[in-house]
Amino acid sequence: MTFAAVASIASLAALGAVALAGQAQAATSCEDLAKANIPGATITAVKAIPVGGLQEIEVFGIPPLPSAAAYCRINATLAPTPSSSIKVEVWLPPEARWNGKFMATGNGGYGGALGGPRLAMRPAVKAGYATAGTDMGHTEDGAGGEANWALNQPEKIVDWGHRANHETAVFAKALIVAHYGKGPKRAYFSGCSDGGREALMEAQRYPGDFDGIVAGAPAAPWTRLMGSFAWSWKAVHERPESRLSEANLAVVQKAALAQCDKLDGVGDGVIEDPRRCRFDPIVVQCKDGQASDCLTPLQVDGLRKLYQGPRDGKGKAIFPGYPAGGEAVPNAWPLWISGEKAQHPSFARSFFANFVYSNAGWQLAQLNFDRDLKAAKRLAPIVASDDPDLSAFKAKGGKLILYHGWADAAITPYSTLQYYDAVRAKMGVKSADGFSRLFMVPGMSHCFSGPGPDSFDMVATLDSWVEAGKAPDVVIAAKTDNDYAGLLGMSAKTLRTRPLCAYPKVAQWDRKGSTDEAASFSCKTAAP
Repeated sequence: MTFAAVASIASLAALGAVALAGQAQAATSCEDLAKANIPGATITAVKAIPVGGLQEIEVFGIPPLPSAAAYCRINATLAPTPSSSIKVEVWLPPEARWNGKFMATGNGGYGGALGGPRLAMRPAVKAGYATAGTDMGHTEDGAGGEANWALNQPEKIVDWGHRANHETAVFAKALIVAHYGKGPKRAYFSGCSDGGREALMEAQRYPGDFDGIVAGAPAAPWTRLMGSFAWSWKAVHERPESRLSEANLAVVQKAALAQCDKLDGVGDGVIEDPRRCRFDPIVVQCKDGQASDCLTPLQVDGLRKLYQGPRDGKGKAIFPGYPAGGEAVPNAWPLWISGEKAQHPSFARSFFANFVYSNAGWQLAQLNFDRDLKAAKRLAPIVASDDPDLSAFKAKGGKLILYHGWADAAITPYSTLQYYDAVRAKMGVKSADGFSRLFMVPGMSHCFSGPGPDSFDMVATLDSWVEAGKAPDVVIAAKTDNDYAGLLGMSAKTLRTRPLCAYPKVAQWDRKGSTDEAASFSCKTAAP
């Protein structure tokens, strides 16, 4: 299907929502929403959830969780094309608790389930938002990197690439009108990882859908990112002698921190700005007669390739590599890059096999970077959201916040810096800073966790910006004694706080006061 045809379908869906908005004169009960007639949608279930009612999560082995707020849950299937089957879930709080706003949530990986969106919908509905999420158009669990659903399914690839979230926004807004008798006064989107890619896709392709967008650790340059994942496989998996054990990673991280941790004047196990760290893994290579607490030459070579990032046949950089200093962070490098079941190879193999070549038997051993990345480029307009031209989103008054953890082993933080620099170059620094902000998070792993302060509320920051009109220059982040507290809505003890500074500034200790208190730091321009 051509982009023009896709746009036509999207326009029809939008017109249906507008028509419904014009007809709605009074609020409709939760139960009566089962009868709502919204073009392209089949409502499959409607249920009133009370405070304390169990919310199915169905992801990461998380059991049903009690809801902190009452809401009306609507499940539906959207079919913008005959091949589409987009599962969506919308939660609508009672009118007395509704803040008048809508927030859509992103998915992760290759999607395929509603568990990830539900985790983000929980705090949203508690805060009074009408909220929604989608499985991205298929039901195969894609969290681990499998994408068999995409084999010979071009329309499903379009749904996953960009259409599912747009259709979900149109449908959810129509439901909001049907339920409350009026549309939302504000609409936001928030997502991390692939959800960050989805967030930027909304800003670029559907700039009128949302007033504000939060994009965390965005997998935006999807085709090149999959090439970098394949590079990870070649660096430390293709040859068994190059593999890095967790003990190896601990040796590497210890050496990197010894060299770079105190560059910011604070020894806290976190490298504030890894760009200043000129770590060469040769320092951990085994010397003559040394057999432990060191790496072999082949392991050092593989590690260098990971830091360097993929290169084409002429040695030209294709994508940035990974920063030093977070190699032994739990559930980071072993999960994504170096472990026996690392996810980078799974994502890359599935992408080239099912998206690019429509050949289920394709394997990474067949990879030729120059040939295969060139072949993947044809999919970039559908699945990649790294276009730096955000002028349409800015023209509609949209506000954008990006963030990325410096210890992210899934998606290199350098890719987000690279993208944001491109936005500022394309649109001009003053223009870009007028509607967008980037916050780099020292020591944070993929979307959350890691040794650095990883607890912050970017949605509240975005909402304040949209409502008050003052761009945020600082966001206060906390490190707690439970990395999963924010994800699961649990209580936790704050161990320390730090300011996250709007790029290009970084936090610097004032040389007085506790290094565990955000008030002891100031945002200053980073040293080269």
